[in-house]
Amino acid sequence: MTRSINAQALAARYVAVWNETDAERRRTGIADLWVPDGEHYVGERAVLGYEALEARVRGSHEKNVRDDGNRFRAAANARLLHDVVTFTWEMLPADSDTVLATGLEVLTVNAEGRILVDYQFVPA
Repeated sequence: MTRSINAQALAARYVAVWNETDAERRRTGIADLWVPDGEHYVGERAVLGYEALEARVRGSHEKNVRDDGNRFRAAANARLLHDVVTFTWEMLPADSDTVLATGLEVLTVNAEGRILVDYQFVPA
C-alpha cells in the first residue's frame, strides 16, 4: 500500500536525479523512480517513457545545474495522500541558500512508490 511510502524521502530522491552529474547514475535513478511508461508533464511538454524522461532530465540538468551552476532541493513539505505525493522544489546557487525559483510537483505513484505520472508546475 502507498501508505508506507515516505513522501519526503521520495522527494529527496526525485531532486537528486535532476542534480546528478553522472549520466549512468542519472539513468539508473530515473529507472528507480519512474515506471517504464512513466509520464512527465511540464508546461506544454509531455514526456513518456525512460528515454524521453532521460532527455528531459538531462536537458534541465545541463541548463540549470551544469551551465548555470545551480542545484535543486526538496522543501520539507512533502505529503502523501492515497496515491499522490506533492512537494515543493527549490532551485538555488550551488554555493548559497538563496532560493532562485520554486516549483510544485504532483506525483501519482503506484503501491511500490514508483512514479506513474509527474506533473511539474514551474514559475510562469
